[in-house]
Amino acid sequence: MHETLDSAIKSLATPKNFSVRLGIIGGGQLARMTVMAALPLGVEVIVLEKNPGSPAARLAPDSVIGDWSDPETMQRFAAQCDVVTLENEFVDAQALKVLEGAGHKVFPSADCIALTQDKLTQKQALQNAGLAVPKFRAVKTAEEVIAAANDFGWPLLLKTRRNGYDGKGNFTVRAESAVPAGWQALGGGVNELFVEAFWHFSKELAVIVTRGRDGATAVYPVVETVQRNHVCHVVKAPAQISPQIALQARNLAARAVETVGGVGSFGVEMFLSATGDLAINELAPRVHNSGHYTIEACDCSQFENHVRAVLGWPLGNPLMVAPTAVMQNLLGTERASGQPRGLENALRMTGARVHIYGKMFSGPGRKMGHITVLENSLEEGLVIAERAAQEIYFGTKL
Repeated sequence: MHETLDSAIKSLATPKNFSVRLGIIGGGQLARMTVMAALPLGVEVIVLEKNPGSPAARLAPDSVIGDWSDPETMQRFAAQCDVVTLENEFVDAQALKVLEGAGHKVFPSADCIALTQDKLTQKQALQNAGLAVPKFRAVKTAEEVIAAANDFGWPLLLKTRRNGYDGKGNFTVRAESAVPAGWQALGGGVNELFVEAFWHFSKELAVIVTRGRDGATAVYPVVETVQRNHVCHVVKAPAQISPQIALQARNLAARAVETVGGVGSFGVEMFLSATGDLAINELAPRVHNSGHYTIEACDCSQFENHVRAVLGWPLGNPLMVAPTAVMQNLLGTERASGQPRGLENALRMTGARVHIYGKMFSGPGRKMGHITVLENSLEEGLVIAERAAQEIYFGTKL
């Protein structure tokens, strides 16, 4: 009898029967925080990543170490998962389409990723849906950049259609004389490029939208993002804007995610002009840096809601549980160890919630962690976040 009972227990405890298995393509900090949100829900996570020491792979014992551009590796990975999601938009959409064709559940879908990973087609889709975006145009030659400037005016932005993030893949062209440098910097003639009219904004805003498989939507508060060298430096939640503009921004973000058929948590970045006009800068089909504050500041974080959405579960409450929140990124300044220094000093500061991503190496501008502070006012939160961030460094303190 004991042998029969033991056999039954072993059968029930196999990975496929014990819990749902979520696969994440990519093993960076976004995947790491998604893993941390999934585990308390009883979800097993498998990460596909080239680097066995990636931040997320170290939290997922059954991770697959390999290249997501290899079809055999992708199939072997997906075969172990009930649902596949991704932490970045750089996975080839056709590879995801192959997984779907083999019967695997992939969210966001291959069609959604195909539409959004090319920023030109993304903007075309948003514009065709009647959503406000800056003027844009595909360009195939440097001469076409100049022709676009005759219509849009100077300065304008020259952008790669794919694989741009944190300012990489963008070049601000301020005059005709700067066009050759921009064209060369972005690999014009090899990489597909487009131009975009410069939007004179008073604030940069962002909204996290989580959309479920059934179309249900959780829309987070509108936040203001502060950029330095094209990298997000600080997020202030909620943004100090009128209730009317906040409502417009939330509705615009929700419509954008619906337009591309999104499932999961998406980051929607916007510009706000001095006259109160809004335009979508771009959307990211994944959890987003502007939503890291939601871990402590919201009833259900963007990461937990992403897990819920892709698994087809009910969405959680996106509302804030504190009056304000400030999130400040911890960025590397040089090529050095990823081990943080000064952490003890930051931890002595009341109210500073420290997140270290566990990357092996730091680099100039590389996101190594973040600090979140919940306070009664943004001013108080900004002071604490800045002081705590100044204590933590990677490599040599300046």
